[in-house]
Amino acid sequence: MSLQLTGIHHLTAITANAPGNLHFYTKVLGLRLVKKTVNQDDTSAYHLFYADGEATPGTDLTFFDWPVGNERRGTHSIVRTSLRVGSRESLAWWKRRLTGETIATGEIAEIGGYASLDFEDPEGQRLRLVSDGGKGDSHSWAQSPVPAEHQIRGLGPIVISVPDITNTEAVVRGVMNMRKAREYASPEGQVHVFEMSEGGPAAELHVLVQPGVAPARQGAGAVHHVAFRAPDQETLHQWTARLAEFRLPSSGEVERYYFRSLYFREPNGILFEIATDGPGFTADEPLETLGESLALPPFLEARRASIEAGLKPLK
Repeated sequence: MSLQLTGIHHLTAITANAPGNLHFYTKVLGLRLVKKTVNQDDTSAYHLFYADGEATPGTDLTFFDWPVGNERRGTHSIVRTSLRVGSRESLAWWKRRLTGETIATGEIAEIGGYASLDFEDPEGQRLRLVSDGGKGDSHSWAQSPVPAEHQIRGLGPIVISVPDITNTEAVVRGVMNMRKAREYASPEGQVHVFEMSEGGPAAELHVLVQPGVAPARQGAGAVHHVAFRAPDQETLHQWTARLAEFRLPSSGEVERYYFRSLYFREPNGILFEIATDGPGFTADEPLETLGESLALPPFLEARRASIEAGLKPLK
């Protein structure tokens, strides 16, 4: 069998309001803060990780906290992040909940093969709840304000926008070994669906083609990158070799402590990452107390006092 990615690993976005971000994703969306750490390349910025009750790979929605203006929307970018729930009934529950929190939503509709509900967070981060029919494992969080049967189960399809699909498709299919599954029309343009491994909503990349749209400029409300799953370090080594074989420039392997990463840009400039499933967020904290204190990887621990002094309070 050819080398396969096994799904979406995490997605990292940008906030300019860490306290507001923490409130929305934990108190409104009911996700668990599983790691409170810093951007390893910019230790003045928080890096907040939200996930399911057990911090499972494939459930992480993460944010860099940077003092920036709002995103200018456009192409050459990741334009919508899907989050999976268990049923159409859950979508109806979420529509009521979000409306009650004065969050505007679209209507529940079939989008790309899934019952879906579109909305935005308070900074304009474009989100979509999709029903996965309750297929596969899920790990609810006992302290979530959301009932277990309606909790977010993990990441769903990620939508990227490109002006021309030709070179992106060549990399996605020819290098990353994804399969073209289907296409669908959306109000923004034609969308091409590529799937990984066993497919399904946890393992799809949706490529929206928008030839007449100006490029995006990153800022608050934007997505920084999307990461795809590799089961272990040995598989990541194989991906590193594969990118080199195709002469696709990459970061080389980067030790992120909670996982090991490989970064590269697809031909339209969107940042992709391949990340290992392990060792995971319990590498330095017990599962029971994840996210309760500032966690630093060993190579930053000696700088803890100065790093903490430079961070603003989250609450």
